[in-house]
Amino acid sequence: MAEVREEIDRLDRILVALIAERQGYIEAAGRIKPRADEVRLEWRIEDVVAKVLAEARKQGLSERIAEPVWRELIDRCIAHEHEIWALAHPPAAVKA
Repeated sequence: MAEVREEIDRLDRILVALIAERQGYIEAAGRIKPRADEVRLEWRIEDVVAKVLAEARKQGLSERIAEPVWRELIDRCIAHEHEIWALAHPPAAVKA
């Protein structure tokens, strides 16, 4: 059991690194997108989930694990992207 736990911990470190890399692209998107309403796009969410489920099937990952994990990841990433977008696009200064 100790070896199994060590391998799970090793994989968790890899997953954290990959999610951090993904976050970097989310942040870039938040800086690039010109409008806040472009941060959450339903068609893009469904496109990502469909691609993840196709890859899950290929890799032998249960769709019952993959879909809710990615939907939560996407929701959290969208919230983060909104924060980045707001920092990158401050409201125009009001002239007196």
